[in-house]
Amino acid sequence: MMMPRNPRRLMAPIALILALTGVGRATAHHSFAMYDDKKIVTVDGTVKDFQWTNPHVLLDLLVTPTPGAEPQDWLVELTSPGNLTRGGWTRSTLKPGDKIQVQLNPWRDGRPGGGFVQLTLPDGKVMKWTFGAPPPP
Repeated sequence: MMMPRNPRRLMAPIALILALTGVGRATAHHSFAMYDDKKIVTVDGTVKDFQWTNPHVLLDLLVTPTPGAEPQDWLVELTSPGNLTRGGWTRSTLKPGDKIQVQLNPWRDGRPGGGFVQLTLPDGKVMKWTFGAPPPP
């Protein structure tokens, strides 16, 4: 194999490919367009499952929409474990059976659940998505 006389000529296309690959990865993360950020819904429910996973933590909540009705599964998407950790959360912040109140931006398609805004723990402590900051737009 012959090496080019000027190795820098070979490096420029490689650098360009690497730069473009990095930009693609940075912009590939999904938006929050699936949530109606103009509305905030508040629901009382019981934690069914709390999945401390990347890229987003998920909360499966049992919500009884009206007294006497069958409970519904509500899926609430939170931010990443890293962001929540910086906001004071741990993987054991929520446990199955915990009775909590959650505020969320509802799914635009009407499914039960949405994007996390804040919640109130059984002891009354309010947890936000990170550092007490408002949720992402």
